[in-house]
Amino acid sequence: MEKPSQILGVFNDPDDMTHAVESLIKNNVKVKDVYSPFPIEEVWELLKMKTRIPYLTFIYGAIGTISVFAFLYWTSVINYPLTFGGKPHNSLSFIVIMFVLTILFGVVFTLLTLQFRENLWPGVKSKMPDTRATDDKFIIVIDRKDMGNISESELEKLLKDNGADEVNEY
Repeated sequence: MEKPSQILGVFNDPDDMTHAVESLIKNNVKVKDVYSPFPIEEVWELLKMKTRIPYLTFIYGAIGTISVFAFLYWTSVINYPLTFGGKPHNSLSFIVIMFVLTILFGVVFTLLTLQFRENLWPGVKSKMPDTRATDDKFIIVIDRKDMGNISESELEKLLKDNGADEVNEY
């Protein structure tokens, strides 16, 4: 039977996990992934992870603003202009609707982008190595082939010394 290809360090405290990631990096061990119930920015910085999702959200919001303005302008000024008390057809009443729909476009299309990017559709089997990471555990995933020149027993000792409650194989 083949050995599992990944080693998991399971932590109860996010600070312990952050310190463990620091020591793993210092020992030239490549961390494949980190799972936690909430985002931890220090870990993102340590692992040099980047995302372009905020740029896409801005683009979606800009597209929403332009399309909503074009639609409101077309319906209120070009297609069916109504004059009430001498007010101009292109009035400031557009602003509130544009603001709300800009947020709606940004949120909805960012959510769809995230689902598409991470393959999070209904019915897809979870790729999470330990489901406790959605509750209260913090998981560090290390590939056996990316351990550098450190042995498995040294890696287990390093994880335990940094506060790991469990070291499992996956």
